[in-house]
Amino acid sequence: MIMGSGIDVVDIERFSHILARTPRLRDRLFTPDEQDLTDRSLAGRFAVREATAKALHAPPGMIWKHCWIEKNRYGAPLLVVTGTIQETAERLGINRWHVSITHDGGVAVASVIAERLDADELAAAQMLEEITWA
Repeated sequence: MIMGSGIDVVDIERFSHILARTPRLRDRLFTPDEQDLTDRSLAGRFAVREATAKALHAPPGMIWKHCWIEKNRYGAPLLVVTGTIQETAERLGINRWHVSITHDGGVAVASVIAERLDADELAAAQMLEEITWA
């Protein structure tokens, strides 16, 4: 069952100017592993965070660095959650995330879907993922 979805669009040039004007923002929003990425990549990752907040209905006290993107062995983005975001997800029964990021025409766009699956559905989804990416 889909528990929430979110989408966000970030103007890359505007985001780059904001990061240049407020250097501490980079540390406040991004994990140490992310901070050296290009502004284009950071704009996409910020869009993921915004989309995640929307998928969770903007939980109070959400800490931005409690979610980040890693890549699977094929380069597809995987959403990792911890802390405040993980707590909210667990409270809602969310056990599966779908994330998509794209960059085009000077913007970064991210979409996040939060899903709650029972044990059989989760096992089937994981098996399908392995077959799809094999």
